[in-house]
Amino acid sequence: MKILLVRVSSLGDVLHNLPMVADILRRHPGATIDWVVEEGYVSLVRLNPHVRNIIPFALRRWRKSLGSKATRAEIAAFFRALRAERYDYVFDTQGLLKTGVIMGAARLAPGGRKVGLANGSEGSGYEGISRIFHTDSIALDPRTHAVARGRLVAGAALGYGVDTPPDFGLPGPDQSQRPHWMPEAPYAVFFHGTARAAKKWPAANWIATGRALAPMPVLLAWGSEDEKREAELIADGMPNAIVLPKLSMMEAVTLARNAALAIGVDTGLTHIAAAFLRPTIELYCDSPKWKTEGNWSPRIINLGDKGQPPSVDDVASACARLIGAA
Repeated sequence: MKILLVRVSSLGDVLHNLPMVADILRRHPGATIDWVVEEGYVSLVRLNPHVRNIIPFALRRWRKSLGSKATRAEIAAFFRALRAERYDYVFDTQGLLKTGVIMGAARLAPGGRKVGLANGSEGSGYEGISRIFHTDSIALDPRTHAVARGRLVAGAALGYGVDTPPDFGLPGPDQSQRPHWMPEAPYAVFFHGTARAAKKWPAANWIATGRALAPMPVLLAWGSEDEKREAELIADGMPNAIVLPKLSMMEAVTLARNAALAIGVDTGLTHIAAAFLRPTIELYCDSPKWKTEGNWSPRIINLGDKGQPPSVDDVASACARLIGAA
């Protein structure tokens, strides 16, 4: 059986799609699985050794220069790679027009099926027009967890139930090649940055939490100049803080993968720490907890909910539980 997964973005959503691989291979151990993903997330998918072939998609970059000869050549090469194989199943678990077009261009083996979402989840960017590319559309409860959505779609199409904790297929901590910015001692990492201001946790709360963790080093990651200024503000109030240099996506993944404790708002890197089964505290301030909470390990504690941000005392108690259990 040859299967193609289409989930191109974003970081957290690609991560949440990974358990589909283990589910499929558990029931169909001879299956080969390929994946179409935005080029920036290829390295993340490559961490799962059971994905045979990754087909990079670069729409974010292509649309800046659609008129150039080089870009047109890259797009043509992408579609050649996409159509080089005939698949028994193509799954689009993103439900957008762009992912539907990719599904539509993929080739099927005789009797093959193209399977996607019949509806979106609450607050998602689902585009109903994507269904025109399906042979089968799977309806799900609008409040289905982000990790469960892809798993349930594949299970419905391939005839199995989803009854195990998600297996992301990710490796354990790697102590052999520590980058120069990573301390030798066990460290905590704060993923404080997020694009939407309402999802943030106040700087004073991060400072109080960091002080309570001293002398454990607290590493502060950032992805934009605004986030860097926020990291520096938080670090100024803590004796044990280290503001990191600007990291690549895979360096940030390494940061999450090796953390003794990760605390973060509802953002992709927080969910990556949880997927690596690191002791993780997820903070929900203005997004619904049901949608992405880490619910697959006792090493993950989810605090707050939409419009109900957690307190410093809540986080301190969670830290004590996770550090005490380590």
